[in-house]
Order: sequence, then structure tokens, then C-alpha cells
Amino acid sequence: MASNRHASFEGTLEDTHQDTYGPQGVPGSPGPYPAYFGPKGAGTESYGEWNPGEDTVRPVRGRHRVARQRGGTIARSRAVLGVGVIAAVGAGGMATANEEGAATVPGMDAAADKVGTIPVLGSLLGGPGAEETTPATPFTSAGITGDEVEAGHTDAGEALRARILQQADQAEAGADAQARTAAVQAAEAGAAERAAEAAEAERAAEEERRRQEAEERRQREEEERLRQLRASYTLPLSDYRISSQFGQSGAMWQSTHTGTDFSASTGTPVKNVHTGVVQEAAWAGSYGYRVIVELEDGTEIWYCHLSSMSVSAGQEVVTGESVGRVGSTGNSSGPHLHLEVLPDGETAIDPLPWLRGKGLSI
Repeated sequence: MASNRHASFEGTLEDTHQDTYGPQGVPGSPGPYPAYFGPKGAGTESYGEWNPGEDTVRPVRGRHRVARQRGGTIARSRAVLGVGVIAAVGAGGMATANEEGAATVPGMDAAADKVGTIPVLGSLLGGPGAEETTPATPFTSAGITGDEVEAGHTDAGEALRARILQQADQAEAGADAQARTAAVQAAEAGAAERAAEAAEAERAAEEERRRQEAEERRQREEEERLRQLRASYTLPLSDYRISSQFGQSGAMWQSTHTGTDFSASTGTPVKNVHTGVVQEAAWAGSYGYRVIVELEDGTEIWYCHLSSMSVSAGQEVVTGESVGRVGSTGNSSGPHLHLEVLPDGETAIDPLPWLRGKGLSI
């Protein structure tokens, strides 16, 4: 059965090493002192036996002993100081959040009085004996500008809210202004581009209009020139001599001469008398190389005894255009142009009166 008897105190100290210290730590001095008392002081004061019942300590087990806590007063002072500072800051924060200060918060008066009684904090918070300092700005008005006071924002939270809203409005206004400026610039750029495109289109249209007018004018001039050529008549040769008249008789013809002979040098260009269409350009026996041109009224003009031809059947020839050159092909006694005029395409008439009737002098 386990015993409840406490361990002997002597048994606990029997193996404890002891040192003997005399005055000034000289060995052999009076008084053996256990080592757990620590080094001997410099004075002559005596040491009593330590009574562990004087302070509350943790239980001692075995041979281990808990040393006494030292410096407790300073630690407790620091703890009290920290609590006071926290209380002061909390009171100031609540006063800042409320326009009327700590007086309107339940229990804050008592807390403020309690903080004032704490040493050191009392002097810092303006208790009795504190030095006079310049009054600081109240918590409720810290950070508030004069403009905000004039605007009626005397509460710190409301002033901050108003300031944030004002900055947001300014940022939004700036963004709107930038957007409007960008829109105006884009509109101006678009308008300038459209104006340039319109100007380019107008210039191109003006050039096209002028080109068409010039083309139409050229076509009108050409048509007028052709009309005048069609309406005009000309002699077949510029330099000639009449060598045979219409209706003459002779061994060269079967009966009578059916045309007029224009004597000229071989190779002289033969001009078309009037505008018409070539009906024939070929060899024609006794006529040699012959070109027949039909006029608009059906009259046929025959150019005979040519040395060469410069047109072909189906070709349109205008007044004065060359149809060939003077020659002496076929039944001919020398180079000349045999010219015949057949108003109905069958019966030949005297070419000279017909030419004169067209306003030609011959």
C-alpha cells in the first residue's frame, strides 16, 4: 500500500553540493551556505531560511525546484500601460466616428475617467499636473478642408464620402470629356475623309464629263466633215487634159464614146468624185482595171484603164479619196482616165455637164 508520507527534507539535501564562502569570498570564513541561495552579498546582513509558503509557486517534483520570479512589478506596469493605450485609442476612434465625441457613447465617460487615473497616462491625457500644450484638432474635424466645412460636411465620415464621390464624379467627367473629344475627333476625321472622297469623286466626274464632251465634239466635227465631203464633189484629177469627149466615134469604140477621157501621166492618183460604196474593183476586159463606185442616189461612177487600184469591193469611199492610179490597161492608146457616169446604173450620160451641175468648174 502506497504511503502518503512526505519525503524527508534532509534526504533531499543530502547530496546537494555546498560551498563555503567567507567575507569577500575567502574560504574558511564563518557560515556554510547552500548553493541554491546564490552568491553571498557584499554586506554583513544575514540570510534567513527560504520559506516557500510566502509566494505561490508551481508544485515541486523530485529534485527540481522552481526559481522565484523576479521583476514582476515592471511587467505588471507595462501591461497596465498597454491596456491604457488601447483604451485611449479606442475612445479616440469612437469619438472620431461620432460628431458629438465620446460623451454620446454609453460607458465612455467612465472609461475616460478610468484612463485618467492610470499613472503616466493621466499626465499624457491631460490630467492634473499635466503640462499645457497647444490644443490639437478634434477627432471629429480631422482631415476636413475649409471648402468642405463651407459645404456643410463637418462629419469626418461624411466628408470622406463626399470627397470620394467628388473624385469619382471628376474621374467620370474626365472620362466623358475624353470620350467626347475622341468622338469629335473621329467625327471630324470621318467628315474630312468623306469630304476628300466627295472632292475626288467630283473631280473624277468633272474629268469624265470633259472627256465625254471632247469626244462628242470630236465626233460631231468628224460627222460634219464627212457630211460636207458627202455633200461636196470634186474633179477626178488635179492636172489633166481632155483627150476625148462623150459621144465621139472612132475605131477604138464599137459605136460611140460612152465617157470622157482625162489624159494624165501614168501613176497620177485618181480621186473619187463623190462619197459612195465600191461595187467593183477588178479587171474588166477592154476597160482594163476598173473601179465602180455607187453614190447614195444610185448613180454609178466608172474609173477605167487604171494602172493599179487602192480600194476593194464593199468599201466606203468619201469625196477626194484615192481609188487608184492613171494607167493604160485594156483597150487604150496611152495613159489616161476613162470616166463614165450612169445615173440609173445602166445608161451612160455626158460626165462634163453632170460635173458642172455639181458646182465644179471644168
